[in-house]
Amino acid sequence: MTAEQGIVFGVLAATLGLFAWNRWRFDVVALLALLTVAVAGLVPRDAVFAGFGHPAVITVAAVLVISQGLIQAGVVDSIAKFLGRVGHHPVAQVTTLTAIVALCSGFMNNVGALALLMPVAVWMSRQAGRSPSLLLMPLAFGSLLGGTMTLIGTPPNIIIASYRQQVAGEPFGMFDFLPVGAAITLAGLVFIALLGWRFTPCRREHSEGSDLFSVGDYITEIRLTEKSAVAGQTLHGLLKRTDSDADVVAVGLVRDKQRQLAPSTFEVLRAGDILLVQADTASLQQLLEVPGLELAEDSDDDRDSLGEGDVTLAEVVITTDSQLIGHSSNRLNLRERYGMNVIAVARQGQRLNKRVGNINFNAGDILLVQGPEDTLPDAMSALGCLPLAERGLRFGSPRRTLLATGVFAAALVIIVAGWLPAAIALVGAGVAMVLVGLITPVEAYRSIDWSIIVLLAAMIPVGQALETTGGADLIADQMFALGGNLSLAGVLGMVLIGTMLLSNIVNNAAAAIIVAPIAISLSKQLAISADPVLMAVAIGASCAFMTPIGHQSNALVMEPGGYQFGDYWRLGLPLSLLVAASAIPVILWVWT
Repeated sequence: MTAEQGIVFGVLAATLGLFAWNRWRFDVVALLALLTVAVAGLVPRDAVFAGFGHPAVITVAAVLVISQGLIQAGVVDSIAKFLGRVGHHPVAQVTTLTAIVALCSGFMNNVGALALLMPVAVWMSRQAGRSPSLLLMPLAFGSLLGGTMTLIGTPPNIIIASYRQQVAGEPFGMFDFLPVGAAITLAGLVFIALLGWRFTPCRREHSEGSDLFSVGDYITEIRLTEKSAVAGQTLHGLLKRTDSDADVVAVGLVRDKQRQLAPSTFEVLRAGDILLVQADTASLQQLLEVPGLELAEDSDDDRDSLGEGDVTLAEVVITTDSQLIGHSSNRLNLRERYGMNVIAVARQGQRLNKRVGNINFNAGDILLVQGPEDTLPDAMSALGCLPLAERGLRFGSPRRTLLATGVFAAALVIIVAGWLPAAIALVGAGVAMVLVGLITPVEAYRSIDWSIIVLLAAMIPVGQALETTGGADLIADQMFALGGNLSLAGVLGMVLIGTMLLSNIVNNAAAAIIVAPIAISLSKQLAISADPVLMAVAIGASCAFMTPIGHQSNALVMEPGGYQFGDYWRLGLPLSLLVAASAIPVILWVWT
């Protein structure tokens, strides 16, 4: 082993370790790996940041924009609208939800498809009086399966297509993944619908229409009397009078029959003001000990003035790339910047009983938030949160739906016909959606998951360093020595399962970038086409079912489903074995 190979192996080992540790963001880890190989001279200086212009990176960004455009136009909502008629039988619910998310994932970002249908799954669970855990894990796994069916369904497919162009002069086409992807998706859906859903844990039961948070008993009206000691002080000054452990949130202010939602903490209080506060019993008692505060008498006029229909409560889940992670609502000044209150926080299935404003948020936390109906959805989108409780389906006008479908279909026809490369055609479709008003430029930029873009752009040169230093050939030699007596099916199984195991502890796109050069070197050792081994890498990288950290879809359902780390393998292990058993025969049949 040469010194250069030792450096690149060390960098990859450290990168994989940091990915598995999951304490630093994966895009930051990828940038550190890129800078390390650049400083070591393993990547030419003029090519260090060439990954940002790589067709695979551009294609992923374009797919994310197009996915948002389809959502804005109501295309996917139109597909999902009949879910309310499915009924309450678990097999019917699991089958329908998983099939729809798989279908959507084939043609849009699989995380986006999951995010769109996850609130519907939670609502269906509550209507049926069952735990959301019954539906959410099958839904996440269905999104992973469906993404394997087309070039644009998941980033690993786009990456593998670019590697195929290097060795064959032509990338995989839009539907070259379909035979294998459809086979494993169909097998997975049948297994999940008939048997697999029974392996999901039931973490908590919900009665019909119940919510994770029950706040009705904690909302109280408090009046400032004429002799109030806090009249003339700010709301912040009042709240600071309670102990640090007290949990009091001012959700509204009524003054002279005029309502004010989510009042500013700098609001100067006056005698006669009525504060609508959310507080537990102990915190409320502390607040009432402040001189000049009393419980307000029930007043229909005051309650009406709070404006039902103008303010709403919503349950949302924090995504893995949310700007809330590691910060508190007080530090981010959410009330002043977005006009919203965080009423309660739940983590690991339990409501946190401490001052909400001081809680540092984690990915997967469930928040109960309050704010104006017309601005709260945009605020949640900007903060990187997804709605969790029941939401109304947004049905776009038929014209917008047809227009979005037509733009996307035109791009697919151009790609399949070979008139333009996928990156150019899909960027063109994204620009067209902006020009015709299906999505604004701000929404387009916001829809791009920049952490994924940075990850891909940074890891592509690192993968190339593995190849140019001969590291990929060295690993392939060892694999050939280990599996030299295996049949081609055995070699494909080794590659597929190895990639699958790797993708359960690191990002699936990173797994594809690392394993693809090794798979190409192995195909040269075996004197066979690179197509079957690259297809095995694509399937393995996309099927991370056994841990919550292998894919964003798995992480997103962890808290809403009340899952623990060890719950995933119960359904994920048999599903992984089924995927391998279904994929290898089809790969042999189609690609050899």
